[in-house]
Amino acid sequence: MRVNFWSMASGSLLSLLLVAWTQVGCFGGSHSEASPSKRTSGRPLLINGAGASFPFPLYAHWFSSYREVDPSLRINYQSIGSGGGIRQFLAGTTDFGATDAPMTEEELAQARNQVLHVPTALGAVVVTYNLPELGGEEPLHLSGPLIAQIFMGRVTNWSDPQIQELNPKLTLPDRSIITAHRSDGSGTTAVFTDYLAQISPEWAETVGKGKAVRFPTGLGGKGNEGVTSLVRQNPGSIGYVEFNYALINQMRVAALLTDSETVVRPTVESITLAAESALSQIPEDFRVSIVNPQNPKAYPIAAFTYFLLHSPMDPVKGEKLMSFIQWAMGPGQEAASGLGYAPLPAPLVERVLSSVRSIELL
Repeated sequence: MRVNFWSMASGSLLSLLLVAWTQVGCFGGSHSEASPSKRTSGRPLLINGAGASFPFPLYAHWFSSYREVDPSLRINYQSIGSGGGIRQFLAGTTDFGATDAPMTEEELAQARNQVLHVPTALGAVVVTYNLPELGGEEPLHLSGPLIAQIFMGRVTNWSDPQIQELNPKLTLPDRSIITAHRSDGSGTTAVFTDYLAQISPEWAETVGKGKAVRFPTGLGGKGNEGVTSLVRQNPGSIGYVEFNYALINQMRVAALLTDSETVVRPTVESITLAAESALSQIPEDFRVSIVNPQNPKAYPIAAFTYFLLHSPMDPVKGEKLMSFIQWAMGPGQEAASGLGYAPLPAPLVERVLSSVRSIELL
């Protein structure tokens, strides 16, 4: 059964996630219950991870559900952003990291051991907006170059002719545009700015791409949660968040024009198409960008999200993590679409499992 993301009620989804977050202990806090390498006798083995907020709702659901599969394991995950997750992973204060932006060569050079990028699911970065004057089911239409102009502060009013030209069916208000962006090091920002840099030469030259860039204008919020709050609280605002956060909060999401002038909404199907278009280009280490794909029906701001693992690993924790990942590649993938993510293409799953099995346990 396919999920209609544009008419689904968020209440049941939010309830599910609240239960998962509470059980997993993902709302923050410290790692004081156990060190990365020690276990208290008689208690569940604790594995600590930290990183991307992009996949946080999916991971919270996975970790909660997996406790029924293996009650002897508890996975504690801190949603601190991809940049923070990479830093803690490199410092050895966590057992695994999580990021939406693959580690750079400079970051990999800091690692004491081999680092494996393990794709876990597909997600999308969506452009969300707060325009109370617009009603009905017709979403705002935007193009990549226009989004770049808005976030560079060149287009400052919703009544601008460039926006109206793409939205002839909408009566746009005479209201100032407020942009909202991430203030922390973020894989979501890396994906968003990667797309804008590919679609707009001016953006590439003046702002660039990466987990943390200097936005020319706008308000900054920490995490997808922070940007979501900024957009919801400020009429006239526009921001970028992970698709799931927009769904949970029932936010308006723009449809995007692709290079071929096709208008595409973010759906499981359009996100999956972005990955399928890139299958032949995915390298052995899985570090790849799939934004702005050639398929005009594919959503243009899609991305893999990754676990980061060391090799070698502690044998006890390594075995447990490998078993969890095997579950995540099977039953876990089935839960992805119901939470606003897309499952990995089947051919890629086999490659991922083969890579994970190569981890040394010492």
